[in-house]
Amino acid sequence: MDFNPQRTARYFVLRFKRLRGDPQSLALGTAIGIFIGITPTLPLHTVTIIGVTFLLRASTIAAIVAASVISNPLTFALQYYLSWKIGDTLMPGRLTWERLQDVLHVLTNSGFMDGLRAVSQLSGDAILVMLTGGVLMALPLALVSYFLSLRFFHNIQKKRRHKHILH
Repeated sequence: MDFNPQRTARYFVLRFKRLRGDPQSLALGTAIGIFIGITPTLPLHTVTIIGVTFLLRASTIAAIVAASVISNPLTFALQYYLSWKIGDTLMPGRLTWERLQDVLHVLTNSGFMDGLRAVSQLSGDAILVMLTGGVLMALPLALVSYFLSLRFFHNIQKKRRHKHILH
């Protein structure tokens, strides 16, 4: 089976269009999913998303869909590299790229528990480098995604109301 980026993009747009609920909740869920999906917390994405969306009363489904769009096997390496690069720029020498590659290999090729073990073997400094870089990369993207998705979900809601009035 060949990967078709246009077909994949249409699929995810359709998944977002089919989401029901309050536009603010859907947009907040989308932003949370983008934020958590970008952060280098791979073995804990879903658990974190469920907890944060529950606390903030945001759409968990929108968050999980958004996270799967932004964080997937095609994007893991780039996200982890950029998180490391940004974090290493601010805190140089605390984590080598080679060590990070070893952990990334375990995360993408092993099970959940192996991934947790690999991450837990990193030092506190290494985790700080990655989280700092990931958060600094994720925050602006999450903010932009909130406002774009809020407009998107408002427009979808408006179209649904208009269609309902016509029928």
